[in-house]
Amino acid sequence: MAKPILFDPVDSPFLVPFDGSFKLSKADTEPSEKHAEKKDNQDKLAKSVHELAKLQGRFYADSRYSLLLVFQAMDAAGKDGTIKAVMSGVNPQGCQVTAFKSPSKEDLDHDFLWRIQKALPARGQIGIFNRSHYEEVLVVRVNPEYLDTERLPRRPKQLEDLWAERFESIVEAERHWARNGCVILKFFLNVSRKEQHKRFLDRITDPDDNWKFNSGDWKESAKWDDYQDAYKEVLRETSKPWAPWYSIPADDKPFMRCAVADIVVKTLASLPLMFPEPDLEDRKVMEKIRVELEAKHKH
Repeated sequence: MAKPILFDPVDSPFLVPFDGSFKLSKADTEPSEKHAEKKDNQDKLAKSVHELAKLQGRFYADSRYSLLLVFQAMDAAGKDGTIKAVMSGVNPQGCQVTAFKSPSKEDLDHDFLWRIQKALPARGQIGIFNRSHYEEVLVVRVNPEYLDTERLPRRPKQLEDLWAERFESIVEAERHWARNGCVILKFFLNVSRKEQHKRFLDRITDPDDNWKFNSGDWKESAKWDDYQDAYKEVLRETSKPWAPWYSIPADDKPFMRCAVADIVVKTLASLPLMFPEPDLEDRKVMEKIRVELEAKHKH
């Protein structure tokens, strides 16, 4: 069966391999190479943001592809800030961010991919998922009591079978989206537990950041090992050439944002994007209007 490859995944040390060999315990939470200065990363990010803004115009005009950026991470890893920084130069008319919270009653009346399908970007558009369909094999896996609200028509005796089924559904859904022109990039912002706790403390001690702190995040942090196991399985089972995962070190925010922006820019730059060419009739009309405008301009 032909694979729906729209692009070659960016050659990156953070690309999660497609053979199921990924080891989260070996993945970096900090850049392995010597840290670049914060200013250097900020300059690189500014350059990428500028490039992304130019590419978006061509991407929008070409209107054959859509771009879906998926962000998953432990709490306080920096999803919101990364989305804001990387997409700061993008035309808002061509971009939409969807933050997936707990499913609504209407969501629970459908399969777990229903609300995701509704939020997919249209051709020429960039869609960003702040959390996503992967919550169903992360949060729900770590907290299986959430399944009680989903009213599943069938529930395997072994929950491992349910997660395997959901992985299969996700892979096939993303394959279908890719076949139809959706370029999918998935970013796991890999923060260490030590850094997460430091950021929690910063949110508590800074009055301007108090609103960011959620006691529920602290409770979920206590399940760190369970989440690490769940993320390991997610990245192993669902990193595919048509929907690759990138495990980005997240302890250094400027580096993380720069790395994400670089992958997005390189991916868009690899697509055969073209501005639409006017047909012969349009050219004739344009030429006629040009002559009229130039005549008026002379007077």
